[in-house]
Amino acid sequence: MQLLYQILVKETLVLETEKDIHDKTQENIDQGQREYFLREQLRVISEQLREETGEEIEDADSYSERIRALGLSEEHEKKLLKEASRLQQMPSSSQEAYVISSYLDTCLNLPWNVLSEENLDLQSVQKLLDMAHYGLQKVKERIIESLAVRVLNPELKGQILCLVGPPGVGKSSIGRSIAEAISRKFVRVSLGGVRDEADIRGHRKTYIGAMPGRIINAINQAGTRNPLILLDELDKMGNDYKGDPSAAMLEVLDSEQNHAFRDHYLELPFDLSQVLFIATANTLDTIPEPLLDRMEVIEISSYTREEKFQIATRHLLEKQIKAHGMKSSQCRFDHDVIYEIIDGYTKEAGVRNLERMIGTVCRKSAKTIALGEAKRVHVKLKDIKQYLGIAKYLPDEQSKQNTVGLVNGLAWTSVGGVLMPLEAIILDGKGTIEITGSLGNVMQESAKIAVSYARKVAKEYNISSDFYQKKDLHIHAPEGAVPKDGPSAGVTMTTALISALSGIPVRADVAMTGEITLHGKVMPIGGLREKSMAAYKAGIKIVIIPEGNQADLEEIDSVVKNAITFLPVRDLSEVLEIALEKPAKKSKTSNAKTMKKKTVATEAIHA
Repeated sequence: MQLLYQILVKETLVLETEKDIHDKTQENIDQGQREYFLREQLRVISEQLREETGEEIEDADSYSERIRALGLSEEHEKKLLKEASRLQQMPSSSQEAYVISSYLDTCLNLPWNVLSEENLDLQSVQKLLDMAHYGLQKVKERIIESLAVRVLNPELKGQILCLVGPPGVGKSSIGRSIAEAISRKFVRVSLGGVRDEADIRGHRKTYIGAMPGRIINAINQAGTRNPLILLDELDKMGNDYKGDPSAAMLEVLDSEQNHAFRDHYLELPFDLSQVLFIATANTLDTIPEPLLDRMEVIEISSYTREEKFQIATRHLLEKQIKAHGMKSSQCRFDHDVIYEIIDGYTKEAGVRNLERMIGTVCRKSAKTIALGEAKRVHVKLKDIKQYLGIAKYLPDEQSKQNTVGLVNGLAWTSVGGVLMPLEAIILDGKGTIEITGSLGNVMQESAKIAVSYARKVAKEYNISSDFYQKKDLHIHAPEGAVPKDGPSAGVTMTTALISALSGIPVRADVAMTGEITLHGKVMPIGGLREKSMAAYKAGIKIVIIPEGNQADLEEIDSVVKNAITFLPVRDLSEVLEIALEKPAKKSKTSNAKTMKKKTVATEAIHA
């Protein structure tokens, strides 16, 4: 009985184990059949939807065929086939399957081998650029040069330009016009406010919500491997604990590296060497040196008065009249009106506010026509106040008559050149020097140099040798609320100071710019083109410039050069000879030398 009991217990245990295994097996089979049944239902529903909507729904088996059809390199094909194989081995409803399918869709949609055909007809490109943009000769020449080299050497790489200039001068529109002229796809990538490296290189696909970076997205958007990508506001990129996006841009903008650019999401090298990158920036100060070294910088200065007029008459008027629902015959502007808007209602480097003001006039004109008050509107100078109100900006202050201690200086600003008069007066006192007008450190140092130079030449201009002990000197620049600084006011300050000390008036028809040394040498300055335009607007007849800036005269408009006589000078004594109305008597030898220098300089510039 005991033996029988042991045998029965053993057999019972075996039977229970077999029953558990059978139950679990049956449960798995039922679950598999259920999943198969549901999957078949989903497939049939998907096919029905595809037939009704025309949408193509990818399955795991079709990826391999698409990958092989692309004709990628061995490395790329092996990587993508491996991902497709993983997708086939996992349930389609799993989260990882969704990640892999999104990754494959992104990779397969990229234009790995798609190249758009370029238009390398240089004459047609030149014509299109001239029609779209007035002026900007340097930019146009550089583009034509790049295309000319590309005609001779199609394999040339590494053409990366950086357009630097104030807002509103047309940097972004230049990029669009270039793309249109050479028949390339145009994509704009705004980098303003980008603080994360992943915005450039993308996120790794293991993260939730991972996606490619902005560069790969731009390529995908263009649909071709050789588009023109405009990297707008390159100087506005920041950085934080997440990384430095400007460092990530080093690989993008390096012609030696970007043929194998690796996006973190793709994990595959993508060739960017055929892309034409054009970057824009307002200033170079915030762009790191390594990044700046990879680009060719082309500076776009502010538009002159004449350039703004030409842009308005050729482009802005027609654009705004059409935008406000009128025909060119229904709304006409006199040329005087455009000049008045430029001078009295805008003060900018570009033409955005000018376009807004023209739009305001067009809007009021459209109202007049819509109300039936008139069939067409002719805007005249006398009507401008009715449309825009009183002028917002007054003409630059200037000396209208020969005055002691008052000199017309020239200054550069971000919105163009301005006439900046400087005043100096002499008071009884103890030799203190007062400098007002919100002058910066550089201009304050220029004032000290001016005082030292005045002490040096005191005898030549009958100035008391102890003026710095018994007289108080006050130098002032009007518009005291506006900060002023820069290395180009030394000549102006010294002339004003010597005029005030000697009592000799300064000619009102003369303006000047330049920095000086302690020995009276006149140093070159920048922004001569803008400064000369300010002198032209103010009606100045003679502009004194440093001799080192003679080469810059080639960039000045012919209209300005015909109206102004530019006198290059090397020494401050030449400046005083030209600017002072009646120089004090000096030795015959000194007078002869100075007059000879003046004559030679004048003859040279007229020649």
